Formats: sequence, structure tokens, C-alpha cells
Amino acid sequence: MSADAEKIAKLKSDVSSLTQISENEKSGFINLVARYLSGEAQHIDWSKIQTPTDEVVVPYDTLAPVPEDAAVTKALLDKLVVLKLNGGLGTTMGCTGPKSVIEVRNGLTFLDLIVIQIEYLNTKYGCNVPLLLMNSFNTHDDTLKIVEKYTKSNIDIHTFNQSQYPRLVVEDFTPLPSKGNNTKEAWYPPGHGDVFPSLKNSGKLDALLSKGKEYVFVANSDNLGAVVDLKILNHLVKNKNEYCMEVTPKTLADVKGGTLISYEGKVQLLEIAQVPDEHVNEFKSIEKFKIFNTNNLWVNLQAINRLVEADALKMEIIPNPKEVDGIKVLQLETAAGAAIRFFDHAIGSNVPRSRFLPVKATSDLLLVQVSYVPILNSLIGTTGDDVLL
Repeated sequence: MSADAEKIAKLKSDVSSLTQISENEKSGFINLVARYLSGEAQHIDWSKIQTPTDEVVVPYDTLAPVPEDAAVTKALLDKLVVLKLNGGLGTTMGCTGPKSVIEVRNGLTFLDLIVIQIEYLNTKYGCNVPLLLMNSFNTHDDTLKIVEKYTKSNIDIHTFNQSQYPRLVVEDFTPLPSKGNNTKEAWYPPGHGDVFPSLKNSGKLDALLSKGKEYVFVANSDNLGAVVDLKILNHLVKNKNEYCMEVTPKTLADVKGGTLISYEGKVQLLEIAQVPDEHVNEFKSIEKFKIFNTNNLWVNLQAINRLVEADALKMEIIPNPKEVDGIKVLQLETAAGAAIRFFDHAIGSNVPRSRFLPVKATSDLLLVQVSYVPILNSLIGTTGDDVLL
């Protein structure tokens, strides 16, 4: 038996006794570690990278306008579900709970604003766009209490948890919980690439498909610009695109952000970690690689179901070394944007910067508090009497 096979066999034995997680989580974790040990990371041949054409990364201003017919808009929106990534804590902004409950403006939190936006659409068009929140074990309990305040809102809110995986002790490849550490520090959520299997394992995906839902709009809960866009949704439905990543022009502040490339006939995400050292400066250039991933993603639900069932979503693994109580540990993660290459007719859309308004620090919050109202109203298409805030 090879050294790696021995590691996996021992890991399976250790993980089998972890009662805190489900069988799906155990097998998902073992598969992720096995992939990591096999060194299956895709090698990028720099000479094969091509700049995507406008057919692959569609300029937002070339998208067809949605017909001004309320019935058409209702039918379009009834195909949609909005999913916000809600696993992050607000620790970097001085908050102990979920980041989505930090106040943004006029007493309203990120979550309040998300609910207001979707409720506005549901009320205006008589549609039913539900909101899904993907929590982590860090945010689950608090979020369940918080969403109770929206029970009388015109919006169906559902929550589910992303996977909970044990951190690996680097020295002997043992799960940290097996070493007697029973705190939350022994566990981690494995990145937002986990959204697809978790959506399926939670039963939410099957429930959405049974209700006739076709597309999910996935975005970070702290991106205030990530509101429903009818032009993008209309384009995807008409052209049967299974996946769309919103990208926006790079500035010097975004040089490390992942970019879309055409590679061997498919569109895919290129992250800085995949770039050979001799090409890093070229990657950071805003002349050659002009766009970056906003993590606003539109994905066909049937396609997610097909790919998860086939275990075909093998996104690049991001090793994230940490230290817990002086012990060096490793957590393995994946990113949702990297899944683009597995979907049929996948595209990007080069959207205005106003659709990317992330709040990562208190300074960002101060900035959006000044500029947010006109931006939000222009994003949603509200004017005059419709102004939301």
C-alpha cells in the first residue's frame, strides 16, 4: 500500500468515529483529501491561454432589454431563486455574529436590504422569488433566530448549512477533533465551492426543481451591488446557458482577483495561485487580463443536479494552512467560480462596477453609506415613488 493510500485508510477510520457530521460530509471530506494527495491539480499551459471573445464574456450593454410586459417579467422571475452565501462572521468589522446582520444604513442590515430587494420584486410583479441562505456551522444558530423577523414579509426564506469538515493536523494527517479538540476551532467550512453539493445534500435542490425553479443567483451576502438583474436572467434563459459569472473591469486594487480565460475550447477561471511564478506580473497586468470575478454567479439548477449526481464538479483545491493552539493544521477549500468549466454553454458577463460593492472593512461601509442609495435604486430600476431607502 502506498504512503498516500495508508494516509487515506487511516483518515477514513478516524473520520468514521466523528459523530458531529453526516455520512455525506464524511465522504465529501475524504474525497477532497484524496484528490489533494493525488496532486491532480490542473496544469495550465500558459501558451494555450486565450482572451475570451465577446460571445464568451458578453458585454452587459449588448444584452437584450427585457420586454416591458409585466406578465413576461413575472414568468421570468418565477424561474429564479436567490442564494446568499451567509457563512461568514463579522469579526473583521468588530461583530461576533453573522456578517449579514451588521447595520449598513438607517438601521438596516445586509440581510434587511436583501429581503427588501426581493420583496420589492415579489410585490411589484406578483412572482415568488425565494431567498436561500447558505450558513456555516458558525452562523447557523444565529441566522435561524434572525430570520424569524421576516415571517410576515412577502418572501419565502430557507436556510441550509454548508459542509462541516475537520481540520487536518499537518504532522500526522489526523483530524484535529480526533486529538481531543471538541471546540469549533477543530472544524472549518470548506469554501463556497461547497454550495453545489450542499444544496443537493440538504434536499433544497430537489425541492426547488419540483417547484419549477430553473436558475439560482448566487452571491456574497456582503456585496451590496448583487441584486437581481432581469437582463442577465433573460439572456441565460433564452440562450440556455448553464452558468454565468459576472465579471467587471479590473482596477489596480483588483490585480489579484481571478479572471476568465478561454482554454482548450472552454471558459474557465484562472486564479493567481495557478499562475507560474514567471507569469505573475503578466497576470496582474490590467492591460492583458482586464476583468475579474465578482462572485456573482447565475447557475442552472438542473445542471447542478446532473453534475453533483455524477460527482463531476472537481474544482481546484485551495490549501489553507492555519494554526490552532500552536498546532499546524490544514484546511482544504474550493471556490464556486472554479466550477464554470464543468457547465455547458457557460459564459461570463462584463457588468458595470456598480454590481460589485463588497463591504470587507469598516472603511468600505462608510463609503457605501454615502453612495449606496442612488446606486441601489439604479440597480433595481426604481425611481421616484419606488425609491427603497
